This record gives sequence, C-alpha cells and structure tokens, in this order.
Amino acid sequence: MNIAPSQPAAGISCIICALNEGPRIGAVLDVATAHPLVAEVIVVDDGSSDDTAQVVARYPAARLISHEKNQGKSTAVATGVAAARHDLLMLLDADLKGLRAADLTSLATPVLEGRAAVSMSLRRNSLAIFRWVGIDFVSGERVVDKRLLADVLHDIHALPRFGIEVFMNKRIIAARLPIAIANWRTVTQSRKTEKLGWWRGVRAEWRMVFDLVDAVYPLELLTQTLHLVLLRRPAEPVAALQGTDL
Repeated sequence: MNIAPSQPAAGISCIICALNEGPRIGAVLDVATAHPLVAEVIVVDDGSSDDTAQVVARYPAARLISHEKNQGKSTAVATGVAAARHDLLMLLDADLKGLRAADLTSLATPVLEGRAAVSMSLRRNSLAIFRWVGIDFVSGERVVDKRLLADVLHDIHALPRFGIEVFMNKRIIAARLPIAIANWRTVTQSRKTEKLGWWRGVRAEWRMVFDLVDAVYPLELLTQTLHLVLLRRPAEPVAALQGTDL
C-alpha cells in the first residue's frame, strides 16, 4: 500500500473514544465540533456508566456511537475508523484540558500540507523523557491516513484493550512514514489518578503498561521511540512516498 502525504482536499474525520468522560469530554467537543478543518466528529462511547452520552447529545455536530459494554480503547478506535467518512483521521483523547483551536490546526496542518504523513501531539504533561526527546510514542492525539488503520481492522479488534498506539507505531515504522510533532505547550491530559482516585488510578495505569507489552515485543516497545524520532521531519514539504508496503 502506498500512503503518501495527503492533499488539502481530503476531509478529516475526528474520532474521540470515551469511557466515563462526562465531566471532561465537553471541553474537547467545544473545540473539535467548531474547527473548520474537521469535517465530522465521531464519539465512540465505550460502555460508559455516567452521563457521557448525554453530554455528547448536546453537540448536534457530533455523531455518537455507543458500545453496550466496555471493550477497550483499541476496539473503540476500530469502531470509529469503520464509521469514518473521510480520508484523514484525527484521533483525540476525551480527557484533554486546555485544548484550543490552534492546537488542532497545528496537528492537522503538516499532513494537510504534505509536510508529513502522520502527526502526533506532544502535550505539556507528557512524561519528561518524552519531552526531552521531542516525541511521545504513546500519544493519543494523531492525524493519520485512514488506510493505516482501515485496512487492518481485524487485527485491531484482536489487540489488547490499550494496544492501539503501539500497534499504529509499528505500522508507521514499517512503512517509514514521515512524522510531524505538534508541540502542545498548554494542553494536558487528565491522569487516571485524577479521575479514579489514587489506588484505582495506579492499577489502571499498570494495566495499560501490561497491554502495551502484550501488543508488541518488550524490546520493540523500548525501541519504538528511537525509530519514530528518526522518522521525524523538518518543516519543509516532503516528497510523496513510493512503495511503502504495510
């Protein structure tokens, strides 16, 4: 499959996966549903037991897809990808704080202008080591070509609950897709300890770590950041990719 940097005519489908994010998702939808570069917003409610669906219903521009039972982020992303109508996907977490329209513009523009095939966010509260190297390999905020995920939905459904980012990285690295980084200096993500309390939050964080290890070999997990750094591109436009087989 050839995945070349997309052209401005391509629409962007924004996919937001949520589990019990009623208190937080509205702030993200305020920005995403009003952004001129976003053609549609899809929220996948992954079995929430709070008022997430009711909050989403307040936004007529957002399309809600609900899972009756919680199935994990990987499956929720697959549901959103299958429903997306446009050639580019913008993936956003539902618990972002401080998100502005300019942040979505900085995430989308490198791909729309052909300067990269993939863009990823670097949030203000990304781990210090990620900020030091200039890339967060588990960032949940990305713009990618839909084909990167739509062609392997069966594989995504087989992933651990939180394996989607490292799985995506594996395909990006294999195809050597040029990456742009959007440095989000004012945006943070709510930690699980904030949402669930200290003990439950720590347990949830460790479950995510185990899922990452389950999604790829441990050594590959350790080296993904290095490979992604090597694919990071400067500001000038890049040539279309040739023969990038995924």
